[in-house]
Amino acid sequence: MDLAGITKAVGAGVDLAGVAVIVVGGLIVTAVFAGRLRRDGGRLPAAYRLYRQNLGRAILLGLEFLVAGDIIRTVAASPTFTSVGVLALIVAVRTFLSFSLEVELEGCWPWQRRRAARALGTPEA
Repeated sequence: MDLAGITKAVGAGVDLAGVAVIVVGGLIVTAVFAGRLRRDGGRLPAAYRLYRQNLGRAILLGLEFLVAGDIIRTVAASPTFTSVGVLALIVAVRTFLSFSLEVELEGCWPWQRRRAARALGTPEA
């Protein structure tokens, strides 16, 4: 197998890992959510908020793997101007999604974390 074939296989493997992280993470988080609902007597708002946060974390981690797979395949295999442009667009969209999910999970902008942590009395992130 030549270098291009190896990099395509590695990129596909990293993509597969990203999809697996999202699917397995989603299943685990859903099972924990269902168990928490049964144990806590159906207190939905608190359990749902935690469910969304944990599911968002699984999606974020999966997106990181998917971006890495795209980078490996595009840059290592055959970096043409078109393929790098498409990669830039894909990375921009996935970065925006990651940033949006991070803001949704944390409830504040990244540059406001210290202020929010001090207000809540929790250790700074």
